[in-house]
Amino acid sequence: MSKKLINQIMANLDDNKAIDINSLSLKGKSDIADYLIIATGTSSRHVSSLAQKAVDDLKKNNIKNINTEGLDKGDWVLIDGGDVIIHLFREEVRDFYDIEKLWSSSIRLNSSKI
Repeated sequence: MSKKLINQIMANLDDNKAIDINSLSLKGKSDIADYLIIATGTSSRHVSSLAQKAVDDLKKNNIKNINTEGLDKGDWVLIDGGDVIIHLFREEVRDFYDIEKLWSSSIRLNSSKI
């Protein structure tokens, strides 16, 4: 997974009005993926729309076997793109689960471009 693609996904989330976009590098720290991207949408519909656009970005970059969970409900959408995992939340759901805290003890958060 290239840093260019991660930056593209983050820029597209920003262009589509996602809030508090963060990326976490998992390289050498976890086998599940190389990167996590976490962002917030303003409503269930917004979260689902952001998710669909992120999936489209992955497909345009020839990422195969993309799996999604939660797209129909839109509270928390998980997109597994292999080397990148994208979590999109409504604000209340993100605050409740606080997944950044799970990773922050071992991985520095980066809200700027990689």
